[in-house]
Amino acid sequence: MPVAIECNGIGYAVLMASPENLLDLGYGFALTERLIDDARDVLDAETHAIEQGMLLRLTLSSRVAGRLSDRVRHRTADSSCGLCGVENLEQALRPLPTRSARWDGADEAVFAALRELDQAQPLGAATRAVHAAAACTMNGAIRLVREDVGRHNAFDKLIGAMLREGLDWAGGFALLTSRCSYELVEKAALSGCPMLATISAPTALALDRARAAGLALRVLARPDALLRPVA
Repeated sequence: MPVAIECNGIGYAVLMASPENLLDLGYGFALTERLIDDARDVLDAETHAIEQGMLLRLTLSSRVAGRLSDRVRHRTADSSCGLCGVENLEQALRPLPTRSARWDGADEAVFAALRELDQAQPLGAATRAVHAAAACTMNGAIRLVREDVGRHNAFDKLIGAMLREGLDWAGGFALLTSRCSYELVEKAALSGCPMLATISAPTALALDRARAAGLALRVLARPDALLRPVA
């Protein structure tokens, strides 16, 4: 359904999303849009059912309110592709934080997480029509999962849930049931994730952005095989 996100009374975006865990979506979306730095920047969050869908209202602290005004000026439309919502390439491809430490986990961790993932997707089991994003330990144990019809939303929900619960990546990685798009790479980098694993292929821009951010990638992940395009 349509989910309208309103920040400090300003209509910011409309997403097509599954209506579960919407507060997590709000926190994660605000972080990966670079509107906030951590959960303390969200003073209040609430959801309201409206005739057309859902309204998600966020109240951001005065410390970050200027970012909201600046970002709204550069948004000309709303689109899940990530590029269509801004008016120039400088805004679309802003510099990412660079990770200095390399991810030193083993491929077996990804295989272990994949073996667990089906059992951790109740919505996916019921519909076979949604994506999942999982936070995994360095050894591949699944800590937390969020699901959504959109891969970007699923990852934002996971990042938001971790923010709200005070969890960090602790040397682990993210596993997503999708292709590796540049937006997912950016969300991983902005959330401090050391490594992103996906079950499908990466785009060329995703590879470029991952290398620039020092983010390790594992793609085309299967129960016993994967590719390592960015170490």
